[in-house]
Amino acid sequence: MPEVIFPGPEGRLEGRYHPQPAPDAPIAIVLHPDPQFGGTMNNRVVYNLHYAFYKMGFTVLRFNFRGVGRSQGEYDQGIGELSDAASALDYLQTMNPNSKHCWVAGHSFGAWIGMQLLMRRPEITGFISVAPPGPSSPGPGNYDYSFLAPCPSSGLIINGSNDRIAQPKETEQLVSKLHEQKGITITHEVMEGADHFFKNEEEHMKPMIDIVQTYVRRRLTEGTR
Repeated sequence: MPEVIFPGPEGRLEGRYHPQPAPDAPIAIVLHPDPQFGGTMNNRVVYNLHYAFYKMGFTVLRFNFRGVGRSQGEYDQGIGELSDAASALDYLQTMNPNSKHCWVAGHSFGAWIGMQLLMRRPEITGFISVAPPGPSSPGPGNYDYSFLAPCPSSGLIINGSNDRIAQPKETEQLVSKLHEQKGITITHEVMEGADHFFKNEEEHMKPMIDIVQTYVRRRLTEGTR
């Protein structure tokens, strides 16, 4: 898979770019967990999501936020990282101007950034949030989703019942809040026994990826937001 370097707000950003032969293939970016806790684009959930989208015919980009790997800049509490994600989407769209579908997926901190990106970019047609952090999760202050007012597109939120980092009850509260909004559909799946990182490959990671692929394929055939 080709390594790419593309411009970000604070200098270069390092990514992995996996194009499809079809010029009008859908596109997706995948966002990694909090760098303060070792999050990189090679996180297992991010890696597996990347390949899941590629196998469904998407042109996919995952990348390191500022200050991670060969990406320039310094950690910025999520503010700069949101700008990095916007730059990554710019790059992906420039490379694929004929794409008709645009998705964003993220794990943990990356899910939070991805959901903020939805508000900036109306062209995003769907999202996948894996183990989105809640108010009690470690990270840049209080994870808040009040910016999703209203949430501009339908998506899938998936979390593990044994998650100790993103509390399941807080994920439930987020989903309940989003369910009250009209015009979008939030699908919520709980993986019984899974932790924050879906460490058990056979019992949790593979079934989680299967759920993601089933959901995305259904959305692509429906052509709905």
